[in-house]
Amino acid sequence: MNALALKAYELRQDVLDIIVSGGGGHIGGDMSSMEIMLTLYSRMNVDPRNPKDPDRDRFVLSKGHCVETLYAVLAYKGFLDIREVKARFSKFGSEYIGHPHNTLPGIEMNSGSLGHGLSVCVGMALAGHMDGRNYRVYTLMGDGELAEGSIWEALMAAGHYRLDNLCAVVDRNHLQISGNTEDVMGHHDLHARFAAFDWHVIDVADGNDVDQLNAAFDEAERTRGKPTIIIANTVKGKGSALMENKASWHHHLPNAEEYAAISRELKERKEALEHE
Repeated sequence: MNALALKAYELRQDVLDIIVSGGGGHIGGDMSSMEIMLTLYSRMNVDPRNPKDPDRDRFVLSKGHCVETLYAVLAYKGFLDIREVKARFSKFGSEYIGHPHNTLPGIEMNSGSLGHGLSVCVGMALAGHMDGRNYRVYTLMGDGELAEGSIWEALMAAGHYRLDNLCAVVDRNHLQISGNTEDVMGHHDLHARFAAFDWHVIDVADGNDVDQLNAAFDEAERTRGKPTIIIANTVKGKGSALMENKASWHHHLPNAEEYAAISRELKERKEALEHE
């Protein structure tokens, strides 16, 4: 069993602790995007000892409301202290706020106003091409976020400039705060839509499977002459039946009973994986 698959369940517990300690958070998307961010950071060229290395890979969490997972992954990679994150999240005067804050090591830009992350990454990727640097640029977007018009302007620009050092990922969990994405603003055949903007498109059947994600990121790195977008089909609230595929858990603070039930199931699922 891939060690990252086990680590994902450990970090989900960290996310749960962060949210409960801070009194709120976007737990549904945190849990759906865990394997995406964990897998990505396991392969990116980043170093907590030199977080401003000009040749580092760049990551922007466009769906910035899922910052709790980013904090957990950055702590696992050595950028942050998870004990400090849990103690200070959403506290008065803390830099550990409910969206990414670029005064923290490992965070490239403040985000949370949906639709902006991809545009910024287009600029980073274009700068890399112009400067002759070999770094790669990544962003993670929510599927509800795709209703923002700036996303499509950025898609058009990236295709035009053939930014093959750029890789975007869509957390395709089909749910947003107001319900099913297809009811709110339908995304009919995303693969064809992205391809029409001259992007290389990869569909990941199980976006919570680290092996499938690694294969997709490998393919993205091999792609030349156009940017890549990965459609990762995930499960909202992944990790506990209490949360999974329920829009009501988009932003929800677990009570004591729910916390205990989720923690217990996270432990059980991790143990089941260990014995496969």
